[in-house]
Amino acid sequence: MRIGIVGLGKISGAYLTTLASLPGVRVTALADRDPLRAVAARDHAPGARAVPVDELLTSDEVDLVLNLTIPEAHAEVATAALRSGKHVYGEKPFAMDLGQARTVLAGADGLRVGCAPDTVLGTGTQTARKAVADGLIGTPTAANAAFTSPGHESWHPDPEFYYRPGGGPLLDMGPYYLTALVHLLGPVERVVAAAGRARDIRTIGSGPRAGTDFAVEVDTHVTGALVHAGGVVTTLTTSFDVVASTQPRIEIHGTEGTLSVPDPNRFDGEVLLRPRGAAEWKALPPSAGYTGAARGIGVLDLVTNHRAGVPHRASAEVAVHVLDVMETLLSAAHRRTGLAVSTTCEPPAPVPLDEVAVDGRPSPTA
Repeated sequence: MRIGIVGLGKISGAYLTTLASLPGVRVTALADRDPLRAVAARDHAPGARAVPVDELLTSDEVDLVLNLTIPEAHAEVATAALRSGKHVYGEKPFAMDLGQARTVLAGADGLRVGCAPDTVLGTGTQTARKAVADGLIGTPTAANAAFTSPGHESWHPDPEFYYRPGGGPLLDMGPYYLTALVHLLGPVERVVAAAGRARDIRTIGSGPRAGTDFAVEVDTHVTGALVHAGGVVTTLTTSFDVVASTQPRIEIHGTEGTLSVPDPNRFDGEVLLRPRGAAEWKALPPSAGYTGAARGIGVLDLVTNHRAGVPHRASAEVAVHVLDVMETLLSAAHRRTGLAVSTTCEPPAPVPLDEVAVDGRPSPTA
């Protein structure tokens, strides 16, 4: 499948590296609002052309548009690509709000629409998912999930969009955690939440604009309780206001044990099990997931399953539900009440453990 990439910012490097080594896909076109970025990216996509955005979206040499733009542009670019008959795979969040998301999906008309994160397809989350499904912790009863950091302005040279509508710790990092929780425990039915921000002005800490102040327009600490369809209650915290923390990323608690799940922003990582009565944690060997995966494996999963005629895993259905959960959390926090989540989804098919091919590429299993 021929891929055109729109948006050649920081995350694009990871995608370009992965896509260059994957079978069944080829990057043919590159576009960015800064044309020089598109030209520079050609070094990582041999044979790809640097073109204006409008030309890429209508090109006969593009089958799928990989949408790596900033959140404010996600829905606009996706809608335009679908209108031109292209499949779409985008970065998270799926859109700025549920209304935009529904507009995007209304234009799909049989085309494939996928969305990050695809980190949940790696051996970390998938091994944990298999452990839960196999009953290693008994019946799941509760979970806790936490992303905490002092913010992205210390390392990102243009961090303002993280602190504007569509950003913040919940919409930026929440998709990793919530998508993993959907895979592990199923969709979310209702939430309660609280939110706030530590300060209204932040300062860029790196790059040519270091020392520049900018305004914070969104909540930078959001915490909530999520009730999953099966009755499991998850406590979730996302924050740009924490200097340091020793909290685990995700823990799943059951009637017969507890599971420590690795960072959902990574594809792999150690899954730890502490059965009831055990004195120590036990590391579980990888038992499910794409081995050696990296950003872009969701694109390959979409392409492979499109050819097989079955649902792909990094799906719009899951991404829209996750967006709805985040939007509902923020609304519940601001209204100081509990709210029902209006959407639901089926957890994607689990990923069986695959073998790494001799050339180091993941071998997809539909």
